[in-house]
Amino acid sequence: MTTDQAGPVQGDRRWKALAVCLTAAFMSLLDTSIVNVALPSVERGLSASPADLSWVVSGYALTFGLVLVPAGRLGDMRGQRQTFLTGIALFTLASAACGLSSGPAWLVLFRLVQGASAGMLAPQTTALIQQMFQGAERARAFGMMGATIGLSTAVGPLTGGLLIHMTGGDDAWRSVFYVNLPIGVAVFCAALRLLPRSPGSPARREYFDVPGVLLLGSGVSALMLPLVQEQQWHGRLKWALLPAGAALLAAFWAWERRQTRHDRAPLVDLRLFALRSFSLGALLSLVYFGGFTTLFFVYTLFLQNGMGYSALAAGLSSMPFATGTAVGAAVGGRLVVRLGRKLVIAGLCTVTVGILGVVAAVHGVPGRGVAWAAALPLLLAGIGSGLTTSPNTTLTLSLVPVRRAGAAGGVLQTGQRIGSAAGVAVVGSVFFAHLANHGDPAAALQYGLLTCVGIILLALCLAFADLRERQARPQPEQPRQTARQKA
Repeated sequence: MTTDQAGPVQGDRRWKALAVCLTAAFMSLLDTSIVNVALPSVERGLSASPADLSWVVSGYALTFGLVLVPAGRLGDMRGQRQTFLTGIALFTLASAACGLSSGPAWLVLFRLVQGASAGMLAPQTTALIQQMFQGAERARAFGMMGATIGLSTAVGPLTGGLLIHMTGGDDAWRSVFYVNLPIGVAVFCAALRLLPRSPGSPARREYFDVPGVLLLGSGVSALMLPLVQEQQWHGRLKWALLPAGAALLAAFWAWERRQTRHDRAPLVDLRLFALRSFSLGALLSLVYFGGFTTLFFVYTLFLQNGMGYSALAAGLSSMPFATGTAVGAAVGGRLVVRLGRKLVIAGLCTVTVGILGVVAAVHGVPGRGVAWAAALPLLLAGIGSGLTTSPNTTLTLSLVPVRRAGAAGGVLQTGQRIGSAAGVAVVGSVFFAHLANHGDPAAALQYGLLTCVGIILLALCLAFADLRERQARPQPEQPRQTARQKA
């Protein structure tokens, strides 16, 4: 068997196993945004301070990002099935603990645990897709994963708004955590039956790279903390953490090279970055997530605080993007094998046009009718996002050996989390600064969205540069991929 052959799960059972993984991914990613609309209820019910509310949101994102690479490596070593089951069990228990919290400190603590357990789940999904599928089927599976990412990002505010609306009262916020319990139990039971068993690292016993974990974790923390806390930590001293984080990541890189030279199992196999498809795709993903995920951060704030929309109405306004993402990801999963990087370029161009359409709608339709005017541009942006995210994931992981798929998926998604945090910090700063200086929510949104467009155009430049180099100097990677797929 070659390293890219499918695992022991065959036929329809593979797609059922994929559905289990994507349900868990949807639930864990939904929790990054579903809590946002519940914050006023948390504030009333627990007498939470603004700092508490900030950590309820940012603490989840922080521990989610920190755990991704170590969890991916753990899955490669011990098997993705076992790591997935541990992650979903912890996530379900942490969700119950969040709902039962008697004070803001407890809620923040359990949100940190919930984020860490979500980080355990994410890289197992990409690794299991690598294990169970190959060729065009793998592209379709990654297309479904891309649709899941886009949908969960877009419908989080809607789901939270619906739950708060149906529950009511100061304790309505507890429902956004309790909703995970039946889903988590069902996913755990289905995973026990459907997920394939994998032997972990087959060649020799590998030890967990604890120094690598500490260096990477401290470096990522130093990078993400000032970003996720940008609005709460005042003053400029916080930005001193960024060069400190860069230095720690440089030390991590040097340590991993040393591990590789001495034939010891590194946390991240740096030879992955010698694959142009992986290194370029991971960088493009980091930049793109810095642009598109911030769209709903500023758009939802504008609708609720600027236009007086309810949480439910603001959530409903995101549905065109969610619908477009599902369509775009499904189409992208079928076309990526044939079109490659050209499809990602088309997706990025479509996202750009869609967001510029939202800017035009906000400018041309003042007042509460703006959500209707922005619906079609949001649909277009969603289609472009679906054509970007899942094809780029397919291309990025196409040449990664299955036994390193967990760690590679962790690296890819860590970049996405860092990109999202940086994007929210940058775009949020533009939005809030203009709002504070001019008091015009519509203009503040337009400037924020134009900043999003600038970030996405940077990702587009990366995609064009890669395509031009491939056309000028044909790469040997794709023929090797085709041969392995036919093996």
